[in-house]
Amino acid sequence: MWTLVVNCGSSSLKFALLRPDTPDVPLAGLAERLGTDAASVRVDRAGERVTVPLPGGGYPEAFGVVLAELGALDLREQVGAVGHRVVHGGDLFSAPALLTPEVLDAVRACVPLAPLHNPANIAGIEAAQAAFGDVPHVAVFDTAFHQTMPEVAYRYAVPESWYRQHGVRRYGFHGTSHAYVAGEAARMLDRPLEDLNLVTAHLGNGASVCAVAGGRSADSSMGLTPLEGLVMGTRSGDVDPGLHDFIAREAGLSLTQVTAALNKESGLLGLSGLSNDMRELEEAAGRGHAGARLAVEVFVYRLAKTVAGMAVALGRLDGLVFTGGIGENSAAVRSATLERLGLLGFHLDAEANARAVRGQGGVITTPESLPALVVNTNEERMIARETAQLVARGL
Repeated sequence: MWTLVVNCGSSSLKFALLRPDTPDVPLAGLAERLGTDAASVRVDRAGERVTVPLPGGGYPEAFGVVLAELGALDLREQVGAVGHRVVHGGDLFSAPALLTPEVLDAVRACVPLAPLHNPANIAGIEAAQAAFGDVPHVAVFDTAFHQTMPEVAYRYAVPESWYRQHGVRRYGFHGTSHAYVAGEAARMLDRPLEDLNLVTAHLGNGASVCAVAGGRSADSSMGLTPLEGLVMGTRSGDVDPGLHDFIAREAGLSLTQVTAALNKESGLLGLSGLSNDMRELEEAAGRGHAGARLAVEVFVYRLAKTVAGMAVALGRLDGLVFTGGIGENSAAVRSATLERLGLLGFHLDAEANARAVRGQGGVITTPESLPALVVNTNEERMIARETAQLVARGL
């Protein structure tokens, strides 16, 4: 059975056709700028890449392109299930779920918790169900992996009524990635996952750190929303909650505008005044750009501090995993982070670290060191695996 994996953003649709038990990906692609005259679909198939213009097209039109491509490859009838990434499942879902009308209603109920993400996920699900109405659809939640966090980790010190009536608690995100790379790290270290206590760092435009104890999430740097935690591409990460009221009064902004600025104008972009792209910032810092240098240094400092804090959730630390676009490709960020974490027993192997870029993972520390690894994440394969397992159980 082939599984079509779908990941919808506010104006994008990422897709991949794969089977969990084989490395083959006969079709993959990305629809971008949906709903605008510049909309298009990039399609990767049979070793070639083509771009299909889709002016004004939305999710239904993008899925029309996917259907046409599947037909051209004679694979349309071999799609046995569709797996959807859903960002927020609240505390309603601790595992993937078959997308029944009731489950979709529950995803809608979580929109207030993820107003930037869940509406796009829902729109993509509805368009996909219209295009692929004859196969099961499964929701795989970013938050589900973190439902094993203990209450001491997920509760905020706020009025009890906020938690009971409004679900104000820490949920965590990037769960699919954290679960995948923890399993891969165990395989690379040749140790049973259930015997390992790892800190996994998913570092990209969105970034989070997770304490993984025996394959289960024990804590996460992200909270009620994906805004909490590390410095990210355009997200501030942790700030004083009093900032909202202060800057609203001082700058004459609404709370909605403050939140938007913390999500879209802050982080690496806000600190550097230049870019949210770590590659650009590293190059600019090398040329002496003060804002770029500060942004990189703050990113690394906050990352190292959070990793060290996550060790508290584990009691015993057996290794650190870097993943995501920055984690997999920035040797400089990894080096600077491990330098700050020397007190925990990490010692960088500079040559191994330099080699671990552009898809080349592996251990990047010396033999006597606590191991740090680079593991290439593959959320699509994890979603396909979980979707196929759920469908096979007939749930």
